[in-house]
Amino acid sequence: MAKKWVNDAKDSPDYLLVITILTLLTIGVVMVYSASAIWGEYKFDDGFFFVKRQLLFAGAGIAAMLVVMNVPYSAWQKYAKPLLFICFILLLAVLIPGVGLVRGGARSWIGVGAFSIQPSEFMKLGLIIFLSTYLASNQKYITSFKKGFLPALLLIFTAFGLIMLQPDLGTGVVLVLTCFVMLFVAGAKITHFLGLGILGIAGFLGLILSAPYRINRITAFLNPWEDPLGNGFQIIQSLYAIGPGGLMGLGLGQSLQKFFYLPEPHNDFIFAILAEELGFIGGTFLIMLFGLFLWRGIRVSLAAPDTFGSLLGLGIVGMVTLQIMINVSVVIGLIPVTGITLPFLSYGGSSLTLTLCSMGILLNISRYAKY
Repeated sequence: MAKKWVNDAKDSPDYLLVITILTLLTIGVVMVYSASAIWGEYKFDDGFFFVKRQLLFAGAGIAAMLVVMNVPYSAWQKYAKPLLFICFILLLAVLIPGVGLVRGGARSWIGVGAFSIQPSEFMKLGLIIFLSTYLASNQKYITSFKKGFLPALLLIFTAFGLIMLQPDLGTGVVLVLTCFVMLFVAGAKITHFLGLGILGIAGFLGLILSAPYRINRITAFLNPWEDPLGNGFQIIQSLYAIGPGGLMGLGLGQSLQKFFYLPEPHNDFIFAILAEELGFIGGTFLIMLFGLFLWRGIRVSLAAPDTFGSLLGLGIVGMVTLQIMINVSVVIGLIPVTGITLPFLSYGGSSLTLTLCSMGILLNISRYAKY
């Protein structure tokens, strides 16, 4: 148990990790303003409309990160069950007409206007905390499919099923893949994953075939020029943004695609605007920062004094890294559009605040790390 390490906490967290997080957050605020100013002026007669809200979210997130950073991570182990229960209640509540808000064709939000939350974001962190607790307490059973692997699997796919009822395939995929990473690290057998992989591919194909818009995304990914003004529009405009950026970029604030060409320029496709304005060098620098985050996060997690801390840290790092990989892959045309935001950069309240809360947990783990 992590409790015996409480008195061994260092005075400070991993400074390099703190600097990396704050640098990414600063770049995100700057790029949200650059990408959204024209949209804010057009929709709300205020070019600062989106960046002001992003600063509010960032401020709340940093405050939460600082608070959580000083909470011994062992406390999350104690409250893992009630936290997961609350997350499931929120996922059920969002499906109720009149309670859940519909945006972009998905019933994924609870709240009023800009002051709303996305329960699926809470579920990602809640499930990571619970799964870390479960795997740490039942590590000797993890090689057994019936006693260790199957119970975790049922829980994961129950959460995935509720998210798919919204529907939100992107968030569901991130949740499942993150949990699989944790199961693998905890010692689950490769044969369990191989069998599950076959079923997963079949299920994934079923989900795609069950929704025409998902089929359209696949066909648009394979040949966006077949429907350049429809299903292929986003990826084509994204590539039009990245291509002219060249080595040095057009200059900060000089993007052309953000002028009503590229949908979601301050959200899902903010990396395309960054690449257009800051070029290959700017994009590479951002990827290097993400790589630095991954390295320090893994180092902190592996140096945690107990299994729970290691699994919790690796789950958080895995969640953020998977989102980064999926978002960037979509923007550069490697995979179909998924609707996944870019951590630290994309505009949004629930995603940014929960990401920074997760960083608070990771930074607290770093205060106990033995390296």
